[in-house]
Amino acid sequence: MATNFKLFGFDHLAILCTIVLLAAVLAAAQRRVQPGSRSLRLAVAAVLFLNTAWWDTYQARHGLISFPAHLPVEFCDYTTYLTLIALITCSPAAFDLSYYGALAGSTMALLTPDLSERFPSLTTSEFFITHGLVVAIALYMVWGRLARPRKGSVFRAMLGVNVWAAMDGSLDWVFKANYMYLRTKPGNASLLDVLGPWPWYIVAAEGVALALFLLLYLPFWRPALRAK
Repeated sequence: MATNFKLFGFDHLAILCTIVLLAAVLAAAQRRVQPGSRSLRLAVAAVLFLNTAWWDTYQARHGLISFPAHLPVEFCDYTTYLTLIALITCSPAAFDLSYYGALAGSTMALLTPDLSERFPSLTTSEFFITHGLVVAIALYMVWGRLARPRKGSVFRAMLGVNVWAAMDGSLDWVFKANYMYLRTKPGNASLLDVLGPWPWYIVAAEGVALALFLLLYLPFWRPALRAK
């Protein structure tokens, strides 16, 4: 079924603005709570966990999760799991990976959504809720001063992306699936459309990911002061 969702139409822009507003509200609330308080952070983690658990359960019960081609092992799925770990534990390692995964990967999914149903529907709404939560949480943790990407995080994030791609690529090769769009591009318009045919768009995507990660780290980069 063709989707009626208009890219960067009113609904799309409203969703994107709501995500940023949610992040700003959460960050402002975090700054107002007592230093060291975990209540808000864990409450946000509970929302993300319940949403993810409910959606995975719903998909499994309705045959939308099946082996081998329909498993929750896409790049955005990995990012969601790492975001949950980062929220619960404040692990710098988990945040390093979830930060770039959210603001480069999940944001790209939100900007160019791969929808196969009419909007709004349960599936399309959950797509925006899940991806939007992950992006909002990454911004909330930075703006709320809970975490920030560390030195060397770009390298670690690129390593993580390639490990995930290797795992998903193995599934794609053995079972003829298309996790992370490693076998073919998505049906909707996306950045991959301008990166050439298969397999060259995969190689080009490596460069795009590195450039995006470097841009995302730029606000936290501080050059060492030279001794006079």
